[in-house]
Amino acid sequence: MQSLYFDKLRELLALEYNCSPEDFLRSENVLTVSELHEGRRQYSPEKYFFHMVTMGGNTVVTADECLQDFLAEYVTKIQGHWLFELHNLLPIEQELGWFGYTLTQTHHMFLPCSQTEPTATYPVKWFFDGEIHRFYGDERFPNAICTSFQPERPDRIVVCAYDGERIMGMAGCSEDAPHWQQIGIDVMPEYRSKGVGTYLVTLLKNKISERGDIPFYGTAVANYHSWNIALNCGFKPAWVEIGAKKIK
Repeated sequence: MQSLYFDKLRELLALEYNCSPEDFLRSENVLTVSELHEGRRQYSPEKYFFHMVTMGGNTVVTADECLQDFLAEYVTKIQGHWLFELHNLLPIEQELGWFGYTLTQTHHMFLPCSQTEPTATYPVKWFFDGEIHRFYGDERFPNAICTSFQPERPDRIVVCAYDGERIMGMAGCSEDAPHWQQIGIDVMPEYRSKGVGTYLVTLLKNKISERGDIPFYGTAVANYHSWNIALNCGFKPAWVEIGAKKIK
């Protein structure tokens, strides 16, 4: 399972970073000019101004033409994943500032590494595709689902745990690229630390796999509640990304 998912990940990232899957197996860093390719994750209609990713070895960077001279010199000086250290990001941040951009937060991403089964039991209800629309606008679920229907990365599956008629928590997935389902989780404050999040994410991860798609999970570096859910559900850290956004 793990090898298959990581092979598929290299294929996906190659689309997004305008490189080949084999570039993620190199010892040296790789720099490309950013382009838009079908099949990528669609978080923006625009091509990347700056984006870089590591799977733990080398780093692949894609960027606008105006950054190429700076990056061609800079990314060869620093080995692989060390580019993500704060003191190494600061010169990139300074260069981006000349063009009206700033770095985003780092995104720490996970792929399944083992099959797990739920260890808790709560009553649940499943919702699919259009059935999910009833939850849009509900501020309790900022992570499990999008704020509204997003045709470029639609919400596909939601599973909710219930205490009577009250929702204890919700796990949902959006299809960010064809057959790539990103899982998000929200647990109501009064039901946290009861295993609800792990239970729902495990159920959803298994459902996605049964349907032949790839579940993946992301969180912030310091969100250890979310990290523990991922690890308890059979996920493994797989890649780290950082990008750029326009300064408002």
